[in-house]
Amino acid sequence: MKALTLKATHRPLELEERPSLEALPGEAVVQLKASALNRRDYFITQGLYPGIKPPVVLGSDGAGIVSQVGEGVDPQWIGKEVIVNPGLNWGDAQASQGSEFNILGLPRDGTFATEVLVPATQLHVKPSHLNWYEAAALPLAGVTAYRATFSQGGLRGGETVLITGVGGGVATFALQFAVAAGASVWVTSSSNDKISRAISMGAQGGFNYKEDDWSKQCASQDRSPNLIIDSAAGAGYAALINIAGPGGRIVNYGATTGPPAKLDLFKVFWKQLRLQGSTMGSPQDFADMLAFVDKHRIKPIIDAVFPLREGNRAIDQMADSPQFGKYVLEAD
Repeated sequence: MKALTLKATHRPLELEERPSLEALPGEAVVQLKASALNRRDYFITQGLYPGIKPPVVLGSDGAGIVSQVGEGVDPQWIGKEVIVNPGLNWGDAQASQGSEFNILGLPRDGTFATEVLVPATQLHVKPSHLNWYEAAALPLAGVTAYRATFSQGGLRGGETVLITGVGGGVATFALQFAVAAGASVWVTSSSNDKISRAISMGAQGGFNYKEDDWSKQCASQDRSPNLIIDSAAGAGYAALINIAGPGGRIVNYGATTGPPAKLDLFKVFWKQLRLQGSTMGSPQDFADMLAFVDKHRIKPIIDAVFPLREGNRAIDQMADSPQFGKYVLEAD
């Protein structure tokens, strides 16, 4: 098998030849057709992620065909086209992950390879309307968006939702999910081209957050957001509290620009806002997300496909976040 391996941070991944994987009890080997990148992979290569222990094969997203199963696994999985849930050991509670929760691709070897070994509990049948690239692009960002939008955000049809940073994997899925659910969707981006792209996908409109008055533009709309889905936090968080509608919810699945400088709790309690955290998703979230994608025939947005051997080029391009949708690696 081939594997794109992190040997040290701040260095390119190394493409290695490794022995073929053998299925362990309770586990399965998936012959990968494609994998996909997440911001997490880029952060790991830059040393900006906790618990980095090289060598490790990065990659959380993958889809392929089950080639082997270990003792105790139903042999009917062999030959099935599958998608892998990358959230391992979530725990028993739907409300939050347990202390043993971890993500495929660190510390366990991940999907930037031609094979991956995973617990059989992580296998799900690939939605039939998705090709391999689309299926590989779905898992981590898809379940993160689903949990933020529905499980934690409680979005209902007819509500107004604002999604910040559209173009990133999670934000783009949140846009697709919210449109499919019948919400009125608005977006933000630093790119007018990305805003235009979001409008072509069903958004009502958008705001360039580099413009000083963007939040005033948003507030001038007929309806304030019932739900805001955000991954940035930082200095812009105050604007989100200002524009959120009474009784609204702000869900954060990240804080890429750091903590807010201050938090206006007066506005939080007076407007009766709910500030909600969200991380990845439970096994139930993942199953519900796949059912939603299948029902609405949602197809992930693929920005570009690279051969596995060019994985470093894809990671380097993530530094400036130029993509709209997902970068995918084709197993070769």
